[in-house]
Amino acid sequence: MLYELRTYTLVPGTQAAYLRLASGRGREIRGNKYGTLEGCWTTEIGPLNQYVHLWSYADPNDRARARAGLAADEAWKAYVPEILPMMVDQRNALLYAVDGVPLTPPADGERHVYELRTYRTHPGKTAEWIANFKAALPAREKYSRIVGLWQAEVAQLNQVMHLWAYRDLVHRAEVRASALDDPEWQAFLPRSTPLLAEMHSTILNPTDFSPLR
Repeated sequence: MLYELRTYTLVPGTQAAYLRLASGRGREIRGNKYGTLEGCWTTEIGPLNQYVHLWSYADPNDRARARAGLAADEAWKAYVPEILPMMVDQRNALLYAVDGVPLTPPADGERHVYELRTYRTHPGKTAEWIANFKAALPAREKYSRIVGLWQAEVAQLNQVMHLWAYRDLVHRAEVRASALDDPEWQAFLPRSTPLLAEMHSTILNPTDFSPLR
């Protein structure tokens, strides 16, 4: 499975209008005919005025087929000029899920706050960081379950992304405090941090039409 994370930075003050179009005409036109929408969010803490959406495809050929079909869709071609003036930047990353850590939506059916953590390792250290993280993941998941873990294939190299869901920001703070007190997680951190060059965290709110809630 190939995933694509697309991040659009919107003109300040246009987010509500963009979401109205995206949730209405955009979803009606695209549906899941041109890739499967896994989740879409707006940023709450971190870079502001951003719309973040995650798509999945069977493989790179399926993505190429889907993107070609979308570009040729007459309704889509009419829709795009309506949303382009609201954007100041578009970025994407092609991702593969790390073996053994599939995309797993929260099981409680409730609405959540999400945290997307983006790490860049030192060159040549990504595989080692992932191996250490996977070994320590059972200790971390005693407090909250991971939603997804990916390695970037196209975009920033040596990059890993992991997505977490919490009931709210208070729950996030409680979980992270508990994890930091866990001896197994404490043992992982000294093995992890020397491998990392950068760490970024973004808090995301799911849109009303996001499959991941």
